[in-house]
This record gives sequence, C-alpha cells and structure tokens, in this order.
Amino acid sequence: MPGIESVILENFRCFRERQTVGLAPLTLLVGENSTGKTSFLALVRLLADLGMGRSDPDFKEAPYDLGSMGEIVYDEGDRGGRAERLAVGCSTEQRYRGGDQYGSRWVVSREYTFVERGTVPELVARFTSARLGRVWIDERIRRDGTYDMSVGHEKRVWRLSFPQWGARRPSFDNTDFWFRRTLQDSKGMDYPPEGHESGWFVPADDRYPLESRDIDELIELYFSSDEAFPSLPYASAPVRSKPLRTYDPARTDQDPEGRHVPMYLADLRRRSFDNWELLKERLENFGRASGLFDEVKIRQLGSSASDPFQVQIRKDGRRWKGLPRNLIDVGYGVSQVLPLLAELLREDSARQYLLQQPEVHLHPSAQAALGSLFCDLAASRRQLIVETHSDHLIDRVRMEVRDGTTDLKPEDVMVLYFERNELDVKIHEIRFDELGNVCGAPDSYGDFMMQETRRSLGL
Repeated sequence: MPGIESVILENFRCFRERQTVGLAPLTLLVGENSTGKTSFLALVRLLADLGMGRSDPDFKEAPYDLGSMGEIVYDEGDRGGRAERLAVGCSTEQRYRGGDQYGSRWVVSREYTFVERGTVPELVARFTSARLGRVWIDERIRRDGTYDMSVGHEKRVWRLSFPQWGARRPSFDNTDFWFRRTLQDSKGMDYPPEGHESGWFVPADDRYPLESRDIDELIELYFSSDEAFPSLPYASAPVRSKPLRTYDPARTDQDPEGRHVPMYLADLRRRSFDNWELLKERLENFGRASGLFDEVKIRQLGSSASDPFQVQIRKDGRRWKGLPRNLIDVGYGVSQVLPLLAELLREDSARQYLLQQPEVHLHPSAQAALGSLFCDLAASRRQLIVETHSDHLIDRVRMEVRDGTTDLKPEDVMVLYFERNELDVKIHEIRFDELGNVCGAPDSYGDFMMQETRRSLGL
C-alpha cells in the first residue's frame, strides 16, 4: 500500500493518551465537530514532511495552521496544565528494491519528539526502526548529539554508538564496503572506521554468521529507510475557490483551494490535446454518474494562448442537449467539486490525498458518487484520507465493498471515528466486512450516525 500504514500521536492537540491508529488505502474520518479530524490530516502531512528529511517542518502550511507550540501540545488548563513534550510517528511499507527474489517487503517506523523552543516546536529526538525480511536496523538521534544504532537479524545483534555525532545519520565513505567488512567479521569491530573516532560496532552474539542475503538487505535498509515518501500528499481545503466568469492565463502554483485548476485545464488543452481529452472524459464520466454535468469545455476568447478563457459546463435534459453555461452560472457545488476532481483524475496525480469535506455543496446522489470514485482510486494504489460529514458517501463506500464493484477489499477501507471524552479524544478503528456490515464500532458510533441522518433530513 502506498503512503502511511499507521500513525502514532501523543499529547498532540486534543489527543492526550498515546494512540497508534491504522490507515488503509481509503480511510474515512468521522465524528463531531472539534474532535481533531482536521488536526489528524495536518499530522499526516507533517509526518510526510518529516519523512522526506525536513527537520524543521512548517506547522502553519496551508491549508492547515496548527499554530504555536501552545496550540499544538495537549493542554488540560487548570486541571493539569500543558504537556511538556509531544510525540508523533508513523509506519510505512515498501517493496525490496532488489527484486522479489526473497519475497520481502520493508517496513519503516518513525517517531519524532518535540519540545517548546520559544513558541516553536523543536525536534529533539528521532527514532527509526526498519525491518526487511529477517533483518532490522534501529536508529536513535537526540538533540544532544548522541547517535545509537542497533543492527541485526533473528540470531545476531550489533550495536553502534557515536556520542557526539549531531542531529544526522553517519555518512561513511564507501559505506557499502565498510558495512560488508564489518558485518562479515564474526568478531565485529573493536575500532572506529577511519575518520570517525568515537563510534564502533559491538557484536552482541558472534555465534551466527550473516549470509550474503542478510548483508544485502541490511545495506538496502540503511540507504532506503529515509525514502518511503517519494512526494508530498495533495491536501485540499474544505472550501475551494470561487469561480470566475473569465480567467486570464497565468502560471499558478498548486494550492489547496484549487485556484490553479482552471489555468491547468486550459494549459493542458493547449499543449497536450490528447491528455486533455483523457482528463475531460474522466471528468464527464463522474459528472454523468453524479448527475452534476455532462460536459466540461474550455472556451478561448481569442486565438492567442495569452487571451482570456472561460470554463463552461453543459447539463443535458432527458431528450435534448443543454446549452454550455459559464461555470459561475451553474450550481455552486459544481465549482466546488471540479478542482478536486481535476486533481484526483489528472494523469500526473499524487499518490496520497488529504481531503476535507469533499462533499460540500453537493446533493446526496453526488455525495454518494464521490464514495464510488474514492473506492475506484484507492483500488488503483492511491491512498485517500477523507474527512467527511456525509453518511451518503460512507454508505456508498460500504455498498461498494459489499458488491465488489472494484478491486477494493474490506481490509482496504477504514473508518476512523473520533469520540470525545471530556477534554480528550479517542480514535476508534471501524471496518466493513464482505457483506458491508460495520465491525468494531463503539455504541456511540450508531448514535452519532443517527444524529447525522436526522440532521440531513431536517428533523
């Protein structure tokens, strides 16, 4: 599965107790307002930043603004005050790049500890644990400069310590050769590698020699355990940008509100008509399935690429084709969902999405159609983490799992239910079985969904 398999959080926002929460290719976040669903999405994006090697992640990067340390760390107020540290982490999975000769996958778990520096969270410790087949590497780097590493397999362990290495991993010259020479030596190393005066391996048990396979996998782990995040996820805002009657061509960077999408569509149509036709077909397939529209058009208001353009939408009747209308003149739900659809369906799409209330301004059948689209995308090895208040969307996902209309299996879907208990929030993992039944839900989940149904019916 691409992306993150589980998340660790402790003293983060409204989550006081340490929790390890699983994620699936399609994960739906549900619960009352102000129970930390958006904070959870922000945490996933933060972990991706850290997983790509950023030691100073931006806690205020749009569309999330977690604030200063005082707003990020758990605070009980007069009852117990503010926590002094927070811990977050995750586990990810990748296939062994050496091929399938061993049938191995490697799993990397990371945990980061922050304390307050002024008003800013400061990373003071990082722990990484990587597993590939029967071998493993554990590393711990602390703010005081100490670095510790344990290397081993099921019957043998080596330990490495650098008391004053600093906040980074050792980068040895000719590491491949050094690793092989060290690990193949049944006595380990009783001296530091050249140029590094304070570290060495100490074998915990020298009775079991390593095989060539073990050494290959250990080297793979050492060089690859920081590469589980090839790119950052796309994070959408809960409300997308307002439509305009006319757009001027401009280079616009990707943003959570989708301001860039009209320019992207017009540019794609101009420079790669075949790709535009493919995206156009995908957009229109969803439009017809949801009942929102039948055609998307880019209307150039001149012959030059620098001339302005319009985005037009056509909705057909039962017997007759409708007229193309400006995006600003059709239902607001269309303009809100179109930027999201373009990001999800483009050829160079992201592998992971963090979506806030994608159903906003959509009628029930369109909300349900989004559920089908999410199932289809998750079945094609994308990861979607979706905050939603739509029981129509959730029910459609449940029925898709039951009916087997995609390759998505029950274990590929997770519902995370955020339940408030006084000042703390507990996250419950809920699954669907092959018949679409809800499994593992607390009693309060049924009450919550009933309240949501009454609210949607205006009762």
